[in-house]
Order: sequence, then structure tokens, then C-alpha cells
Amino acid sequence: MTHLKTSAGQSAEIAVPSLNDPHMRRILASSFIGSAIEFYDFILYATAASLVFNKVFFVNQSPAVALFASFATLAVGYLARPLGGIIFGHYGDKLGRKGVLITSMVMMGVASTIIGLLPPTAQVGVIAPIALITLRIIQGLAVGGEWGGAMLMALEHAPKERRGFAASFANMGGPAGAVLATLAVSAVSTLPTEQFLAWGWRIPFIASLGLVAIGLVIRLKVTESPLFLALEDKAEERKIPLLQVLTKYPKSVLMGTLVGMSSYTVQGLMTVWAISYVVEEAGMDRTAVLNIKAVGATLTIVAVWFAARYSDRLGRRPVMMFGILAGAVLALPMMWMLQLGELWLFAIALFLANGVVQGTIFGPFGAFTAELFPTRIRYTGASLVYQLSSTLGAGFTPMIVTGLVLLGGGSLWIAGAVWAGVFLVAALAMRSIKEGKDADLGAEHM
Repeated sequence: MTHLKTSAGQSAEIAVPSLNDPHMRRILASSFIGSAIEFYDFILYATAASLVFNKVFFVNQSPAVALFASFATLAVGYLARPLGGIIFGHYGDKLGRKGVLITSMVMMGVASTIIGLLPPTAQVGVIAPIALITLRIIQGLAVGGEWGGAMLMALEHAPKERRGFAASFANMGGPAGAVLATLAVSAVSTLPTEQFLAWGWRIPFIASLGLVAIGLVIRLKVTESPLFLALEDKAEERKIPLLQVLTKYPKSVLMGTLVGMSSYTVQGLMTVWAISYVVEEAGMDRTAVLNIKAVGATLTIVAVWFAARYSDRLGRRPVMMFGILAGAVLALPMMWMLQLGELWLFAIALFLANGVVQGTIFGPFGAFTAELFPTRIRYTGASLVYQLSSTLGAGFTPMIVTGLVLLGGGSLWIAGAVWAGVFLVAALAMRSIKEGKDADLGAEHM
């Protein structure tokens, strides 16, 4: 049992199961699988944006312009993520975590399936890219609401001393979805190029509808968050969560976002932009590159697992700071390895980025963001920090790096220097945030 103080100052008891409890295992599985399915769809789009969409939906353009346009649609989805976090966070804080999670999953599955059915620009003209952008916005809204709820369902059910590890199941779901998406595209990429571009790439998108059905079966069996149910005031009497987040916790939003951006620049640079760079510029085999990407995402899962567990012992700050400083040190060497154009060096760079840097930062990130806000606004606050981090860190990185490479005349050193600077800013932001490992999540004010 654990205790919290209600707004009237009374002590309320909440039953907190062990992580080995059957219902708790179902909650963790729901958090992991739901997040994996959502990010399967979202990362599937990112992979297709690197390899397909510039040739299917942005034809009659130079290769560089077509690729830029493809990455621009990728960024649109990231721009929609904070809005999705605000909308779903609002209702998650007002009405509960469970219902919004089911809604977000259905939205994502339907949008991804329709993308797989879209006719190319050669057949329907400008309608195709417009429809693609619209569906990408829906994807962004859906994934914007997913992570916060999936993470909080696990964290708010978990015992205090294990909540970092419990929250990480939503984080592990992201790279697991990336592995699944990458392997799906890798499998169809073995087709001849003409068939791959004509219909092969569509198969993984259409298959997402079946994955969503599986996720819904699991998610419908999970109970509502006990911390949310323990809130004394009625939903309709609460103030607007977003306004409370922005007026009472602006520093938490700003510093948390700067910290989170460090992890997401890794995703945008190494698992989106770099895939296109090594295939198109260095001439590496497409299927081999995608398989390496899948291994890198697997390493992220492993790193998230260990980083989250150690954050429950040592604290969120020291574990995440290690990953941030490692990123600052390795940024230029990783870009150098990319520029040499060797497949094995690309693999080392990607494994360092995913396994050492991103995984170590991302492992405790769920608990880190949740511990910045009280229960009544936690869904909105945590979602806003997470989605702003992903939008600013991953959504714009491919376009920015493309521009920096052009500025450097094809050299990657400017991009590497800017990347290292992002990690240093994150380190300074982390120093300004208090450790939250031992915080009382049931407290009215944090």
C-alpha cells in the first residue's frame, strides 16, 4: 500500500501491486505493446520518407528537392505531436488515462492503413501529397497522446522504488516498434526496385490495422490509474490542465524539453537522415542498412532496460547525464564514421548512437518527465515535454542536417559540431532540475 495527501489534507491509501503481480504484468505489457504499435506506424513513415515518398509522391522534382519535401512531411507529423499531447493530455487529466489511449491507437491504425492505400502522384496528381500530409498530421496527433498515457498507466500503478523501470516499458515500446517497422520495410525492400516502389512498401502500412486490433484487445483489459482515481475533486471542477502547466511549471517544461531534445536528435539524425545519406550518397545496400538500423533499435531497448533500472537506484539525473555527455563527446566521431562511407563504420556509429547515447538518456526519461508534475496535470505536462522534445529534436533534424551538409560543401563536420552543442545545452538544462526519484507523486504540489 502507498499513501497520498488529498486536497483536503486527508491521507488516502492506494493498493500498489508488485511488478510480478499478474495485473501489473498486464499493465506493463499494455504499455509496451501499445507504444510499440503506435511507434511502428510512426517510424514506418519515417523510414518510407527516407526511401520511398520522394519517388512516389514528390515526382517531377530534382532528387534533393524531392527528398527535402519528403522530410518536410515527416516534420509535419512531429509538429502535430505537441498538439496531440495537449489534446489527449487534457482529456487524460480530466477523464482518465485509459479511454484516450484506446482512441489514439485507433486513430493511428486507420491513418497508417490509408497511407498504404494512397495512389501515387502520377495517378491522381496533387491530391496524393495533400492526402499524405493530412494523414501524417493525424498520425502525429495520435502518437502525441499515446506515450504520456502509456507511460503513466505503468508508472502510476507501480511501487515507488520501481516506477522508473515501470515507466520505461512505454519507452522500450518505441524502439521495439522501430525494429518491427524497419524489418518490415527491409523484408519488402528485397523486391526489385520497381515492384518495391509500386506496391511493396505499402504492405507494412496496411498490416498495421491487424497490429492495432491486437493492441486493443490487451489495452481494454487494463484498469484505470489508481492515482487518477484517488483525485478528490471532480473532473468538471478542475482548471484547464495546459494553463496550469504553463503558468505554474514553465521551468519544468522548458528544461525538460531541452534535456529530451538530446535523445531525439539521435533519432532524427542517425535513424532517419543518415539512412538516406548512406544509401543515396555512399551507395550502401538498402537492405543491409535497414537491417543494421533494426539491430541499433534493439540495442536501444536493451540500453533503456538497464538505464531505467539503474535510475531507480542512482537517480534519473546521473544516468541521463552520462548519456548526454557521451553524446557530446561522440558526436563528431560518429559523423566522421558516416562520411567515410563504409558499411561497418556506419554500423558502429549507429550502435553507439542508439545503444550508448539514446538508450541511456531515454531509459529514465518517462519517470523523469512524470516526476516534474503533480497527478492532476501530469498527463498534459509529461506529454507536452515529451512531444516538444521529439518535435524539436527529431522532427526538424533531418531537414536541418541536410542544410548543414549543403553549407559544409558535403562535409559533415558542421552538422557534428551543432549536434555536440545540442548535448551540451541539454547537460546545462539537466543541472537545473532537481532529482525526482524519491518524489511523492501523490502530493498536490511538486
